[in-house]
Amino acid sequence: MRPDDDLPAILAHAWTLLVRGGADRKSPIHTPVIASVDADGLPQARVMVLRKADPATSTLRLHTDARSPKVAQLDGKPVAVLAYHPAEQVQLRITGTARILTDDVVDGYWEQSTPFARRCYLAEHPPGTPLPGPSSGLPAWIEGQQPTLEQIAPARANFATLWIEVTAIDWLHLANSGHRRAVFRSVDGWAGEWVAP
Repeated sequence: MRPDDDLPAILAHAWTLLVRGGADRKSPIHTPVIASVDADGLPQARVMVLRKADPATSTLRLHTDARSPKVAQLDGKPVAVLAYHPAEQVQLRITGTARILTDDVVDGYWEQSTPFARRCYLAEHPPGTPLPGPSSGLPAWIEGQQPTLEQIAPARANFATLWIEVTAIDWLHLANSGHRRAVFRSVDGWAGEWVAP
């Protein structure tokens, strides 16, 4: 259990929640909100799947369609991540810098995904493209089907990884006895301080 008065333990606990979120699809941290700003200066937020959190490198990894408008909104820019764990009563607000990778480096992550999970990258149009009616965007021949490796191969060109280099974690513990909040920043190592909730 997390000692509420120990900043290093709280930071370690925050990373433990993130690591579990990347590994456990049932964890509420598995689907955080990722927020950015578009070319018009408007906020954009979306739920994404956290694939991995690495405290040693202070990074988060997520997957996305390389054709998505969010790629331009995120690549090389500041990003915010919001996650909440109801059982722990902990909210994590994370800031960092995003980068998008599509080259050969991400081939291993592509291979780790199941063919069924890779199927969404077969969508015929980039995300956000207007359609004449409701549609998954997938070609009719693959709707509801488990693709073969040969069928899924062309989708690799649409696959990208989103990496977030975490620079700050705002930890908030909600409690009837009184909320507690700490902010951690990474500048030549992590340092934390208590702040008013």
